[in-house]
Amino acid sequence: MTMRPRRSFNKLDITFVLLLCVGCIGLVYLPTGFEKSKPDNSQRAEAKVLDLDNSEVRTNLLIKTGGQKLTVKILDGPYQGQVARADNYLMGKMELDEFYQKGDVILLEFSVKDGKVKWATPRGRYRIQTELILIGLFSVFLVAIGGFTGVKALLSFIFAALMLWKVMVPVFLKGYDPVLSALGVVAVLTGVISFLVGGLSRKGLVAFSGAFLGLLTTCLLAQLFAKGFHVHGAVRPFAETLLYSGYYNLNLTRIFLAGIFIASSGAVMDLSMDIAASLHEVSEKRPQLTAGELMKSGMAVGRSVIGTMTTTLLLAYSGSYMAMLMLFMGQGIPLVNIFNLNYVAAEVLNTLVGSFGLVTVAPFTALVGGLVFSRKGRRAASS
Repeated sequence: MTMRPRRSFNKLDITFVLLLCVGCIGLVYLPTGFEKSKPDNSQRAEAKVLDLDNSEVRTNLLIKTGGQKLTVKILDGPYQGQVARADNYLMGKMELDEFYQKGDVILLEFSVKDGKVKWATPRGRYRIQTELILIGLFSVFLVAIGGFTGVKALLSFIFAALMLWKVMVPVFLKGYDPVLSALGVVAVLTGVISFLVGGLSRKGLVAFSGAFLGLLTTCLLAQLFAKGFHVHGAVRPFAETLLYSGYYNLNLTRIFLAGIFIASSGAVMDLSMDIAASLHEVSEKRPQLTAGELMKSGMAVGRSVIGTMTTTLLLAYSGSYMAMLMLFMGQGIPLVNIFNLNYVAAEVLNTLVGSFGLVTVAPFTALVGGLVFSRKGRRAASS
């Protein structure tokens, strides 16, 4: 009797994986509605810098402005071998500018007229090859170490990336409410990832329920405390540029709030799955445990994991702003001034509200797990 449900579970698991593969393929070909936004006759290819002219480049300490005139040779595609001129405009921002040297391999964007390259702009040093190698190594290691579970984890990673790029970003650009849209996308991702990793079983159900309730709490808290923090979405990089690109009607503040629970959703799902898997193992070994006893076990696991998870969020967010923190300390700026800055307050809101979601997901998952994995819960599920 123990083997028959396991075969059924495996069949369901494999069927779900195949359906998700079909879903990923469908998302790849799903039109976003912004395909026509790119410039007409625009093409891209790998190119090598043959020569350059830096006579118009002006240097002020570490900052370079002006422009480079490049002579480049296209290395692949239908126009391989053609030599073209390209202008590299420098804005004086080190985080955005790239200063090229002779022999550099770059990504070249260009247009063609009468079979020849007429206009070309460098789009950074060519990194696609290295990125593909890194993605390949990550996939191989994930599958080699995790086996079929690694395949499912890789599939969930791909599905999440496609959902964000093909669904959520276009929906935001089209002016739909960012918070509700993001909540819907995150709910789908939470369900797919929970049932993919945990299986189409009670474990997957408990993980999904706990994670979604935690994310819902994070969403509500973000909207509740945002008014008191007096921050707006323009504190995020490229938000102002997005408005100047013609999307004047976007609500940047709502996009910022949506980003808070999107950023914490991965850690929330991780914690929820940890507790759900632990309760599943305990209930399998000790099926006579009551719902209350299982809830206590779930909370014990949750208490052990919460401390590291909240620190994980703090380190993840602060690590991205290390240069800013060093600048504040180097200039002797008082902490009260630092924490009162709008962009710092935005990160405080992001970190603390995300941590609230992590704290609440433990009791939510323990509560649902106790009810589902208890003897009464198993009887109700089997009936």
